[in-house]
Amino acid sequence: MAASLAPRMDLDDTPTLDGAREILRRTFGHPDFRGRQAEVIAEVLAGRSAMAVLPTGGGKSVCYQIPAMMRPGLGLVVSPLIALMTDQVAGLQQSGVAAAKLDSTGEAWERAETWEKIDRGELDLLYISPEGLMQPSMLERLSRVPLALLAIDEAHCVSQWGHDFRPEYRMLGRLADIFPNVPRLAVTATADNRTREDIRAELRLEDSAEFVASFARPELALSAERKRGAGHKRVLELVAARPGRSGVVYAGSRDGVDKLAEALRGAGVPALAYHAGLDKNVRADRLEKFLEADEAVMVATIAFGMGVDKPDVRYVIHADPPASIEAYWQEIGRAGRDGDPAEGITLYGSADMAWAFRRLDGRDVDESVKQVQGRKVRQLYAMLDGTTCRAAAVRRYFGEEGVKACGQCDLCLGEVETVDATRPAQMALSAVHRMGGRFGRGRLVDHLLGKTKDPSSFEAGLTTFGIGQELSAIAWRDLIDQLLFDGLLREDPNDGRPLIGLGDADGVKAIYRGERQVSLRKPQEPEPKARTSGRRKGQSGAALAVSAHDQPVFEALRAWRRDEAARQHLPPYVIFHDRTLAEIAGRKPSDLTSLGAISGVGEGKLQRYGEAVLAVLRGMDA
Repeated sequence: MAASLAPRMDLDDTPTLDGAREILRRTFGHPDFRGRQAEVIAEVLAGRSAMAVLPTGGGKSVCYQIPAMMRPGLGLVVSPLIALMTDQVAGLQQSGVAAAKLDSTGEAWERAETWEKIDRGELDLLYISPEGLMQPSMLERLSRVPLALLAIDEAHCVSQWGHDFRPEYRMLGRLADIFPNVPRLAVTATADNRTREDIRAELRLEDSAEFVASFARPELALSAERKRGAGHKRVLELVAARPGRSGVVYAGSRDGVDKLAEALRGAGVPALAYHAGLDKNVRADRLEKFLEADEAVMVATIAFGMGVDKPDVRYVIHADPPASIEAYWQEIGRAGRDGDPAEGITLYGSADMAWAFRRLDGRDVDESVKQVQGRKVRQLYAMLDGTTCRAAAVRRYFGEEGVKACGQCDLCLGEVETVDATRPAQMALSAVHRMGGRFGRGRLVDHLLGKTKDPSSFEAGLTTFGIGQELSAIAWRDLIDQLLFDGLLREDPNDGRPLIGLGDADGVKAIYRGERQVSLRKPQEPEPKARTSGRRKGQSGAALAVSAHDQPVFEALRAWRRDEAARQHLPPYVIFHDRTLAEIAGRKPSDLTSLGAISGVGEGKLQRYGEAVLAVLRGMDA
């Protein structure tokens, strides 16, 4: 078994879930598992492979970190980004876990030192890129190392249907043959039904358990606005309305990033630009500044994304819309990772959608891939321009059932000008029913318009054939997307040839009976009035509930953390999250025992920082 600074359980037999909880409490300072973490961990502890889809901020990493600490051997974690590896390794080391990474940035002596620790069995976790792992020399060397598990992080990268496909991830399917007796765990935060199918097939996980948690992010208040021009002026207004907060602004081009960052700096905002056109050392320096700052705005392309684990990002603004709902949820998910209120704001326009299709047409990929990605573009804009709860629409997109409105997005809170589309919805639902759910949306639209090429006598004889000629093909597609978002229709992946079927039976019946209305946003909606503050109900004031009485203590703790982080060249949140400092400020523990009872203070951090924290508290009492 690998040696570790973290407290461990004695392994007499198979590692238990109770033992895992003890490690969670003692090492990471959390009282119990959240969501489906316990189920995933139990599966891996039993030596079985699995796939887990847990929301951003839902603790995916714990699902492989704790089993790696408990099972004999080295836990191998495949990660796509150096920044993500660096962040996770730093956080684990702060908690006393024996973790390291092998990547292209390391010096030769660092790599040699890491291998010495591996050979001596002194590491619990090793992070590595897919390209680095699949090198023949690396595989040959690892074949001589006992492995506790193989974790594939950001597993959506393996799927060509996902939003961040990386061809090198396809190689990882070979791991099933190379390490046949090692449990493999694929984890991601964003994968719809079709992407999950592809992940399971490519990674040889067809017979493994699948755990899909709710995609709910109740801390996120979502909104979207139609653009006026390039939308840069509106971005400046939105950022100016959120002073003293960390935020991320996504722009679609490098030029747009540079111009927006310059404009924000001109307005007195501490803004940084980040894109692939910058020197890698410049990017690394700016990322470090952003992660270490209490107040900063990063203006970036999607080159800045998965590797950002900063928990106190209070808003994400899309100056240009993302490529799909998966990308939207991944990028919006940079905000509110600490569980406190945050915002996701998207600016969009018809020109953006047209550009998305032009860019897709220029890609050198199979036509089937273009069709799928084109549908994802349409679904994104149907959500942005829709009339029903945005959070609920996203959750339904990922296949979640029984979804209720969030009550805090702009559509839940505000008035949207719509048109009644109940009658066309009845036509569409009736057509799907009569066609038996055997066709895709293109054929359904042609059927409603009466334009099916060489229709069978059966289809031509249906009462719904040609019934919808008063609407255009585009309007029918918009309505079908809306019905999918509302859960009234569902889409079966069908091995790459999606079929449209009826969804919620009670909802469909209510539409037929006229008991439920279907509304669509008017195509030419007037430009919404500018909001000077995006704060939603229940989000006024500071994100953390720190009383005025405790605020000086909280700020003193943050100042200590900032100095300590600078001394170690670490992001402050790697030492303690704001939420942990807020609880310390409120409870004011007087000894190490009571300090160790606070969530987020594990034994490793208690030993490392306990006396310093108590000294800050005593200094405030003096």
